[in-house]
Amino acid sequence: AVVVGAQMFSRPVCGVDAAVRAPAIPSGGGAAAEAVVPPMSLPSRVVVYYFHGNYRCPTCTRIEKLSREAVESSYAGELKSGALAFQSVNVERPDTEHFVQDYGLYTKALVLSLVKDGKEVRYKNLDKVWEYVRDRDRFHAYVQGEVAQFLEGLK
Repeated sequence: AVVVGAQMFSRPVCGVDAAVRAPAIPSGGGAAAEAVVPPMSLPSRVVVYYFHGNYRCPTCTRIEKLSREAVESSYAGELKSGALAFQSVNVERPDTEHFVQDYGLYTKALVLSLVKDGKEVRYKNLDKVWEYVRDRDRFHAYVQGEVAQFLEGLK
C-alpha cells in the first residue's frame, strides 16, 4: 500500500528512533503560513526544505531549529543573493501534500533540492539529521557539508 498525502502524518513517527522504525529512503537525483514555491518555478538555486506535519514533537522542532541555524550561520550571503533558500513546509496542507510523494517522505525530513534553469535536477533527503539531532556541532557540520556540495552544483 502506498501512503499518500496527509495520511503519512496521521500517526506521528517522531523522536530519535524514527529513523530506526521507518524504512530508509535512498538519496535521489518558515512558518506554516509561509508560501511554498515549487522548485520548478525558481531560477537556478538550492532549496533547503524542512518538511513537517501538524503534529510537531520537541525533536522535530529541534531538527528545524538546528537546520535553520546551520544554513543561516554559514550561508547568509547565498541566502541574501537567492542562490539558497530555506523553506519550512507543512505537508498536511492540501497545496503541499504532493511533496510526500515527490520525495518519498515517511516522517519529518530535511531535503535539499538543486534547481537549474527552473527544473529540479537533483535532491537528497538528509536522513542523518535524526542521528545527529542531539549533537549541535555534528548536526551543523553534516547539514553545512551537504549544502556546500549542492551549491557546487550551481557552478
